Amino acid sequence: MRKINEIFYSLQGEGYHTGTPAVFIRFSGCNLKCSFCDTQHEEGTLMTDEDIIAEVQKYPAATVILTGGEPSIWIDEEFIDRLHQAGKYVCIETNGTRPLPENIDWVTCSPKQGVKLGITRMDEVKVVYEGQDIEVYELLPAEHFFLQPCSCANIAEAVACVMQHPKWRLSLQTHKLIDIR
Repeated sequence: MRKINEIFYSLQGEGYHTGTPAVFIRFSGCNLKCSFCDTQHEEGTLMTDEDIIAEVQKYPAATVILTGGEPSIWIDEEFIDRLHQAGKYVCIETNGTRPLPENIDWVTCSPKQGVKLGITRMDEVKVVYEGQDIEVYELLPAEHFFLQPCSCANIAEAVACVMQHPKWRLSLQTHKLIDIR
């Protein structure tokens, strides 16, 4: 059983896959308590893998995004295998503090200040910008680096930071800007 907050279909609004139709599986709970978190993810329903796959199959997208909360609390290789067997490309959005199954297709790590990472594989790094020094994150083993204004509130500061650090790309929360889920 896995604790699910919600499963929904939308466009990915952030990072490398922005604009891609995807089924979002939002897991409940997180091992961090970030002050800027905009997700109410504590509530949830325990669901079987079969029930989760059946819900995911209702939507035409090939991409599934595991998010939360912190999805690594609830997933394992068997679950990822089941999503693959259902024909899905599996992405995860994680704070990176907990080990991940090796069979995930795309890893988005959103590291938090002062927190030790528990993963070494990541395809993209997405940092919520609050004015912190981002150079420390440039050492992470990712190909893509995204800086995201905090809740769309400090866009000018994030733009200025990206201009000073050209390894990074600006990531806006497109879903919020166009008012979709």
